[in-house]
Amino acid sequence: MSVPTMNWSYPTSIKFGVGRIGELADHCKAVGLKAPLLVTDKALAALPITAQALDVLDAAGLGRGVFSDVDANPTEANMAAGIAVYKAGGHDGVVCFGGGSALDLGKMIALMAGQRADLSVWDLEDVGDWWTRADASAIAPIIAVPTTAGTGSEVGRAGVLTNAVTHKKKIIFHPKLMPTVTICDPALTVGMPRFITAGTGMDALAHCLEAYCSPFYHPMSQGIALEGMRLVFENLPKVYADPTDLEARAHMMSAAAMGAVAFQKGLGAIHSLSHPIGAVYNTHHGTTNAVVMPMVLDFNRPAIEDRLPRAAAYLGIDGGFDGFRAAVMDLRETLAIPQTLTALGVTNPDLDTLTAMALEDPSCGGNPIEMTAENTRALFESCL
Repeated sequence: MSVPTMNWSYPTSIKFGVGRIGELADHCKAVGLKAPLLVTDKALAALPITAQALDVLDAAGLGRGVFSDVDANPTEANMAAGIAVYKAGGHDGVVCFGGGSALDLGKMIALMAGQRADLSVWDLEDVGDWWTRADASAIAPIIAVPTTAGTGSEVGRAGVLTNAVTHKKKIIFHPKLMPTVTICDPALTVGMPRFITAGTGMDALAHCLEAYCSPFYHPMSQGIALEGMRLVFENLPKVYADPTDLEARAHMMSAAAMGAVAFQKGLGAIHSLSHPIGAVYNTHHGTTNAVVMPMVLDFNRPAIEDRLPRAAAYLGIDGGFDGFRAAVMDLRETLAIPQTLTALGVTNPDLDTLTAMALEDPSCGGNPIEMTAENTRALFESCL
C-alpha cells in the first residue's frame, strides 16, 4: 500500500500526504497571510526540511521570517522573545513547524502578540472559562506543520507552556488556537533521531491509552483512541527499525493526530506525573510518558482491569490486562526506553513537591483512580 494523499476536515482542515509541504505558501495565502513567521526549534532550524519550507514561502513572496529560540520545554521567556521578533518583522500569522515544543510555542506567539499589555498568558490557563479573557479577534492565524508524530498539537486547541519561575507546566487554551490548516507530510518525519521517533511515538500511545481508560463518557473519542493504539503498536516498531518507511510514518502521523483528538475525553496519571518531571528535570515529554506507563497501568488496574482486555482483543493481544501490559513492556524494550525515572536522569527528587505539582495538573482529573497526596507520592516512588 502506498501512502495516501487526502484532504480531511476533522477536526480542522488537514492536508495529508507525502510532498504536501510544497503547498505551504498556497495555504498561507488562502487564509490571508502576507508575512508569516515560521516558528521552529533550535535543532530543526539548521536542517534541510526547514530550509525547504522557507524556500516555499520565499518563492511565493511571503518572506523567510523565522524564530527558533525554542527550548525543549518552552517558557514564557521564549514566548516573549518570539513576540518581539513577530512584531519587529511586521508578521501577520504563524507557521508552527516542528515537534510539540515548536507547535505549542508558535501557538502562544499567535495568541499573545496582539493582546492588551495587561493580559498575562497565565490568565488564559485551561481553567473554566478563562479563555474568554482573550480578545479572540487579536489571535493571529495559525498553520501547523508537524515534523514529529506524537504530541498531536497540530489538531489541538491548546498549548503547554512552562513557567520558568515555578517550573510548572500550564495548559493554555483558546478555541482559536486550533490551526486553520494543518499540513501532515510524513516525509518530514523521516530525519527524526531514533530516540525522538521512539519518544514521540510513545507520546501518541499515551494519549490514546489514557483517553481510552478515562472514566468520562465520550464514545467518539473512545473509538478513535482504540484505533490510534492499533496504529502505534503496528507501526512504531517499523519506523524505529527503518526510518525511511513512509507508509509506517504516515500511520504514525495519523495516530498522533488521533491521540490529540481522543484526549478530549481526558488524560490521567501518565501525564500528571510526566508534566512536573519534564518541567523540573527538562526530560523529553514522550519518553517520560513511556517510562511511567507500566507503573500507571498497575496503579489503575482495579479500575481498568475489565476495560483493557477489550482493547487487547481488538489489538490482537492475548492475555487481557496482563497481555496488554506485557505488550507495552515489549514495545518499550524494542525502543530502548529507560526502565525507570532514575535511569532517565531523575535523581534525588523532591517527592513532596513533585506530588503537589502532579495533583495540580489538570490531567489527573481524568485518571480512573482518584489521585491523592498519598497514592501519588507512592506512584512516583514506584517509578524510581
